[in-house]
Amino acid sequence: MKIGAFVPQGWRMDLNGIPVEDQWDTILNTANHIENLNYESLWVYDHFHTVPKPTQDPTFECWTLMSALSQKTSRVRLGQMCTCNSYRNPSYLTKVASNIDVMSNGRLEYAIGAGWYDHEYKAYGYEYPSAGVRLKMLEESLIIYKLMTTEETPTFNGTYYQIDGAINQPKPIQKPYPPLWVCGGGEKVTLKLLAKYGDYGNWDVDVEGFIHKSNILKEHCKNENRNFNDIGRTLHTNVLIAETKSDLDTKIDKLAEYTNIPKDYYYERPLIGTKDEVFNTIKEYENEGCSYLIAYVPDIVWGDTLNILSELN
Repeated sequence: MKIGAFVPQGWRMDLNGIPVEDQWDTILNTANHIENLNYESLWVYDHFHTVPKPTQDPTFECWTLMSALSQKTSRVRLGQMCTCNSYRNPSYLTKVASNIDVMSNGRLEYAIGAGWYDHEYKAYGYEYPSAGVRLKMLEESLIIYKLMTTEETPTFNGTYYQIDGAINQPKPIQKPYPPLWVCGGGEKVTLKLLAKYGDYGNWDVDVEGFIHKSNILKEHCKNENRNFNDIGRTLHTNVLIAETKSDLDTKIDKLAEYTNIPKDYYYERPLIGTKDEVFNTIKEYENEGCSYLIAYVPDIVWGDTLNILSELN
């Protein structure tokens, strides 16, 4: 199983307690640490202000981070979990992604979803259409991404987006395009779009949920005449590891204090526990066909989970 890890960027209060003037260096140092521990990839979120509630704490923006990290790392792959389609015109976003793939010498993972954080949409002045409309917009965006990365003067006339000879140079280094992750677990539409267009899908579920989503995806693949095994099924979830139950309790107490997230939330996550518990559960996912773990490590700037998890690399 490949493993990637998020850098801290503030969205989930993971830069809490670090002076503002030191936060950028913290992000860079963590990115280098992830690379030096031989993780497959590093990841960022595409959000503008903090959760579970908006605060004045800094949240570093996704694609400017991608650009900077492409120059501050040399081997590790770079991904977003996941970019919100509605926040940027898809032709512009494809241009940005193509540039970053070139700037990173072919290390970009392109992960995109329909968007969900309604408070953020409203705060920043984005229209927040219905889920059905957002998913139709996502499909048009996926089409534009493939056209602009593979054709010289592509055209597309959709309901929500249009391009007319949109030149995209330089083209990405990766051919035909950086791997396309269609993210989200919606079983009727999102998994259908994954079966139709995607290289990877990504879900935040327990083992039973992973099996269920896999079975739904398999049915969509049959309907779309797609080889189910051609799609990477991946997991994105919190990973917090401690040597003992007492150590775990101490870590969760600290997290609950500054994130405003109830302690029960952490105890209920599938990959939070002692080392043996977490490693055994990861093996269960792997046995069910999970090919990639994208780990959000809540103690990344003050704990040892990142180092412990790297033993699986």
